[in-house]
Amino acid sequence: MDNQKPSVCVLDASTYVGFWILKGLLSRGYTVHAAIQKNVAGETEIVKKIREMKKVEERLLVFTVDVLDYHSIIVALKGCCALFCCLDDSDGYGYDDDTTVDLEVRGAINVVEACAQTHGMQKIVFNSSLTAAVWRENICSEEEVDERSWSDQAYCRKLKLWYALAKTLTEQAAWALAMDRMLNMVSINAGIVVGPSVAQHNPCSTMSYLKAEAAQMYENGVLAFVDVNFLAEVHIRAFESQSTCGRYFCFNKIVNTEEEAVKLVRSLSPLISLPPKYECQGNEVQSERLRNKKLNKLVEGIAYE
Repeated sequence: MDNQKPSVCVLDASTYVGFWILKGLLSRGYTVHAAIQKNVAGETEIVKKIREMKKVEERLLVFTVDVLDYHSIIVALKGCCALFCCLDDSDGYGYDDDTTVDLEVRGAINVVEACAQTHGMQKIVFNSSLTAAVWRENICSEEEVDERSWSDQAYCRKLKLWYALAKTLTEQAAWALAMDRMLNMVSINAGIVVGPSVAQHNPCSTMSYLKAEAAQMYENGVLAFVDVNFLAEVHIRAFESQSTCGRYFCFNKIVNTEEEAVKLVRSLSPLISLPPKYECQGNEVQSERLRNKKLNKLVEGIAYE
């Protein structure tokens, strides 16, 4: 990259992941268009933080968008060479039926189409989820689950895994349109996100992810977590690297022991909690099926504690 960093857009910058990507981009000298979705419940704490940052950061521009309003997206993208797309349930009501799923899919289609109509758009970095890849019948019989894997839509509907269904259909719709419009896109399929104040700032997505039968994911060897700072770094490197392509599974650790499961629960407290007087036995070890070989080269040199 040149010393004069280009303008990029983060949509939705008010999501937990979007906010950390926004901070990472600003720290690297990019001019950032923070596209914030309208929220019927009012401004969140993250939105308030972004507006405070705007007062002291001249390289931060803030836009209010509605992903169902194509023209508002176009305005936010003007002059940007990349989009970091972090779609989520904007109203905070969770993923509980086909309607919520459909809204997110329609939003993704609008966002990608707006990118196709934006002059100078070089890359879309699409934030997705491992739940878009790990839900199928008999997944426990598979030795490896990697970026070629997709969750089965019928299976998700059968078990009412609305979050997994939303992430699967949204990512597939984005890929289909991006390829049709010949856009350069990569997706980052993240495990459950942990990090500072995650329970406060990301309760809906966290609980929606866990509602997708966390115990079964654990038993199937496909429950994994990722630190939000590491995840944001991966998104930015995916943009800056000329060689990135396709999907990237992104996680720091597969949760395959009771001890690790307990640590994950505690990191997400008070959203979820252990029963009183719970004692970890620490004997059980589950298989690890997830593979993220593609990510290794991209993240070489990134420190993670």
